[in-house]
Amino acid sequence: MYCAVTEGSVRSFQQARGIPIDGICDRATWAALVEASWRLGDRLLFLTSPNLRGDDVADLQTRLGRLGFDCGRVDGILGPLTAAAIEEFQGNCGLLADGTCGIDTIQAVDRVSSQTGHGPGIATVRERERLRTSSSSLAGRRVVVGQFGGLSALTRALVRDLRRRGTIVMSVDETDAITQATAANQFTADLYVGFDTLVDGPTRICYYAVPTFESHGGRSLAERIASGLDALETVPHTATGMRLQVLRETRMPAVLISFGDVRNVTDHAINIAELVRVAIEQWFQDPL
Repeated sequence: MYCAVTEGSVRSFQQARGIPIDGICDRATWAALVEASWRLGDRLLFLTSPNLRGDDVADLQTRLGRLGFDCGRVDGILGPLTAAAIEEFQGNCGLLADGTCGIDTIQAVDRVSSQTGHGPGIATVRERERLRTSSSSLAGRRVVVGQFGGLSALTRALVRDLRRRGTIVMSVDETDAITQATAANQFTADLYVGFDTLVDGPTRICYYAVPTFESHGGRSLAERIASGLDALETVPHTATGMRLQVLRETRMPAVLISFGDVRNVTDHAINIAELVRVAIEQWFQDPL
């Protein structure tokens, strides 16, 4: 029986996983439950289509990243970068370099990991270096502006404002997070900014974060946008790290702004677009 105790457990799980907290076991929550059930060693890990997903993959990515083998961000998705990192690690350890993580590879990871610390890993270091050495101008930068419905006035205003300053902008109006993320990845965007709505609660400015990885670029932009919105007292807000799908699937720094009062946002669309544009411009000048 789906009782109050079960709902409370679902809410606790959602909060721990960084996904929307509503107490409903929907498709996203069920997928997160399945991923959370995997532990490193429960199954062979190798590149497949669709990619394997799970906490075992995230654990492996974290360990390899701390050893200097670049899996990209810790997202729990075994894509080409993670497969290449597995193969490179195996070659360095004298194992059969076939890109398949089985018991021998896990034992080697355990053995070598015992001699390392608990630093952020190579993915974090490379993200910071990439941002540190990037261009400081809006002109010529590639930005994707996405919205999930009901906020077209805001997105149009922001897109128009960015294009006036020479930014190469792609606007994406899709309700599916993976579709938006795929479009941003194929566009090779420098930045993704998305807009969504909430049923209730304050506006939420989210960047990608999990226990062993945080997008420093995403957090920096989220905090700048939050500071900008401070001037608009009619829009209560908070900046927070979450594992939302569009943030997880994008490969560049990304922020998703979910507004709690759509009518209020529509009334102030021009002002909000200007505040977000200023935050983006300041972010490109100093992304860290």
